[in-house]
Amino acid sequence: MTAIKDTAELKRLFDTGAHFAQVKARRHPSMKPFLVGTKGRQEIIDLEKTSGQIDAAKAVMMTLAKEGKTVLFVGGKVETAALVKKAAQDMGAPYVATRWLGGTISNWPEIKKRVDRLAELVDTSASGAMAKQHTKLELVKMDREKKRLSERLDGITTLTKRPDALLVVDTKHEKYAVKEANEAGIPIIALMSSDCNLKEVAYPIVANDASRETVRMILTDLVEAFKKGQTA
Repeated sequence: MTAIKDTAELKRLFDTGAHFAQVKARRHPSMKPFLVGTKGRQEIIDLEKTSGQIDAAKAVMMTLAKEGKTVLFVGGKVETAALVKKAAQDMGAPYVATRWLGGTISNWPEIKKRVDRLAELVDTSASGAMAKQHTKLELVKMDREKKRLSERLDGITTLTKRPDALLVVDTKHEKYAVKEANEAGIPIIALMSSDCNLKEVAYPIVANDASRETVRMILTDLVEAFKKGQTA
């Protein structure tokens, strides 16, 4: 039964192109044990190891859910940002699917002030109090401030404290988020290709992080594991 499951899982990964890594010249030294050969110029990922890593990450997501922990999704790469945002929304989690805002972890008190300011502007605007208390010029400035904060804080407006874990797509692309999380001792679960540093992550999933189908499949698995943990 296990062998059948493993074969089906490997085929599922293979069909999404999860096995395609970067070209050898871009390989990070820490990734060598997870590669099994080349096809053309691209190196090939050992999907058996990837499958085991997915299982380990799912177990972590279940545990985080059972303990009521907050997972921050991070992935602003153009190819996969929409998938990161959708996955986070599916489990009601905060996310950063655009450029990482420096200090989101390392200077959280200051970021929280901006989140609170945005909430204040939204509430005041909704109540109609702005028009009564401010001039037209002030209203224009406040509307611009609200728009700017909304764009920069999109996805983290529900974050009330520093996250307990990060779920990252492509740690090389999200190097600033990874650096802040590591400095704060926050564990990282990450989907990462062969150009990433394995040592930066507590729970790596080595796979094709540029394939939309691979990213969608793995994020869906992790979200389902979290939801299962919530009801366990």
